[in-house]
Amino acid sequence: MSLYYDASTILTSSPNNQGGSFKSRIYNSKSLKASPAQIYALVTEASKWDILLKEVIENAGILSSEPKLTPLLCLLLTHDFLFSKNGIATPASHPLRQAIDRHKVRLKAELTKARVRRNCASIPDLQSAILAEKRALLGPDELTESMYPRWVRINNIKSTLDAQMETAFKDHKRVDRLKQLNSANQIYVDAHIPDLVALAPGTVDFSSSNTYKNGEIILQDKASCFPAYLLLGDKEDAWEGGDLIDGCAAPGNKTTHLASLLAARQKYHGKKQTGKSKIISMDASAPRSKILQKMVSVAGADKLVTVLAGQDFLALDPEDERFESVSGLLLDPSCSGSGIIGRDDVPKLVLPEQGKTSKSSNRGTKRKRPTEDEVAKPDNTQKTDEVDTERLLKLSNLQTHIVEHALKFPAATRVTYSTCSIHILENECVVERVLASDIARRRGWRIMRRDEQPQGLQKWRHRGIKKHTNGKVTSDIAVKLSDEQIDACLRCWPGDDECTGGFFVAGFIRDDALAEELPAAGEENGESQYKSEEEGDSEWEGFSD
Repeated sequence: MSLYYDASTILTSSPNNQGGSFKSRIYNSKSLKASPAQIYALVTEASKWDILLKEVIENAGILSSEPKLTPLLCLLLTHDFLFSKNGIATPASHPLRQAIDRHKVRLKAELTKARVRRNCASIPDLQSAILAEKRALLGPDELTESMYPRWVRINNIKSTLDAQMETAFKDHKRVDRLKQLNSANQIYVDAHIPDLVALAPGTVDFSSSNTYKNGEIILQDKASCFPAYLLLGDKEDAWEGGDLIDGCAAPGNKTTHLASLLAARQKYHGKKQTGKSKIISMDASAPRSKILQKMVSVAGADKLVTVLAGQDFLALDPEDERFESVSGLLLDPSCSGSGIIGRDDVPKLVLPEQGKTSKSSNRGTKRKRPTEDEVAKPDNTQKTDEVDTERLLKLSNLQTHIVEHALKFPAATRVTYSTCSIHILENECVVERVLASDIARRRGWRIMRRDEQPQGLQKWRHRGIKKHTNGKVTSDIAVKLSDEQIDACLRCWPGDDECTGGFFVAGFIRDDALAEELPAAGEENGESQYKSEEEGDSEWEGFSD
C-alpha cells in the first residue's frame, strides 16, 4: 500500500520549502517508499478522471460504509481498480484493498451508468468527455498539460508531414476536428499551422522516440508556432529573401521553426531562390544559449542558423555590416508568462464527499475545493487576478524598446512580436506604443493587416482586444488602436476549445509610402540600457515554448 500512501502524502504536503516542479519533488524525495515513476503516473492519471471517480464513488456509497478510507485514498484506489491494467497494486488481503473489493460490482455498474449518461461508446470516448468537462470546470490557471492534446511539429529539414504520416503515425487514424481526438491511435492535422499535428491527451511520450531524438519531429505548442509562420508566410508566397534574426531565441523552438519553413520553401521553390537566406539567433543568457545551440544541431539546422551565444539583442548595432541583409526579425522577449498552462503543476484533485450521493453527472456544477485535510492548495499560489501592475509596466517598457530597436535595421521589412502573456499591457499596449514611436513613423512601419497574413492565420478567429472585459485583469487599461489594427493582432486564450496556452502575436510591415519627415535626434543606436530583472525570466518555460 506504500504507493497509495506515498501519493497521498505528496499531494497533501506543502511545497513551500521544497521548490521545483511537482515531478521533481517526487523524484527528489527521500522519504517515499514506492517508485517515483509509479507515484507520478498514478497521480497524473487519476487527475484526468477525478470528476468521474468522484461521481462513481459517491453513487456507490463507499465512503459512508468504509470508515478506513479517506476520500483521497478512495479515489486513488478506485482509479487503479477501474482503469489500471494491473488493478490495485496491493495484496488482496490488505484491509484497504478489501474495502474496495467489497464494492467492485457497484463501482463497475456506476462506471457504466456514467458512460451511458454521456453517450460514450467506449472508455476512450469517456476520457475525452471527462477532459472536456474538466476544462469547463477549472479556471485557466488550474489547467495542466495532461488535459491538452500533444502538439507535434514536423521538421522539414529532416522530414515531411507525408513521410511522418507513413512512418511515426502510420497506425494513427486521422480525425477532421480537434475535439474528435479521444484515443491514442488518432491524429489531427492542424488547419492553421502547416506541418503541425495534434495527438490525444495521454498519448505515448514521443520524447523517448527515435523520431524525436533525431529531430524529425519537435514538440511545440501550437500558439508558439504563430510568430515564425506570421513572419515568413506560406511556402507558396514569394519570400523576398534576406537574412532573419531571432532576437530572444532560447530554447530554440521558434528558431528551428524558421529553419523548417525556409527548408520547405527550398523544396517548393528551389535552392536558387531561397538558399542564401540565413538565420542569426541569439539569447542574452549564455547557459540558455547552449540549449539553443543543441536544439539547432538536433534539428539539423546548423547550416542555416548562426548562434550568437550570450548576445543581448539590444546591444546589437543595426548598422553593423553583419546585419546589412537582415529583412525579417522575430522577437519573443521575456514576459509575465501569464498565459502558460500549468505553471503550478500540482494536480488539484476533485474529491468525493463523505456521505454524499450524486444522482447524476457533475457536468455544469461548480467545482468543489478539497478540504484542508485532503488535497491542500499551496498557500503561496498566486491567483491570476492578483496582478503586479508595476512589474507589467517594466516588462512593457522593455518589450517596447526591443521592438523599436528591431525597426532600426536598415533592410528590415518585417518584424513579429509575441508573448506568452494574456495581459493587455504586454500586448496591444506595446503595439500601440511601437506604432506611435518616432522610428516607426520615420520609416513607415505599420501593422500587418489580417488580409496580409498567411492563409492559415487569416482563419484564426481570436483577435486583439481594446480592453479586458472580465473586470479583474488590468480592466482600467485600454488602447486606441483602430478596428483594423485590433483585427490584425492574434490572440490565444488558455482553457478554450482551441487547446493552446495563452499567447499574443502581431506583425509589423515597413511601408515606405507612410514614412514621415521627423527630426533625426530621436533615432540612435540601441544600447542595452534597459536591462531589468525580467531578463532572467524563462519565457520559454512550460507549455508555451
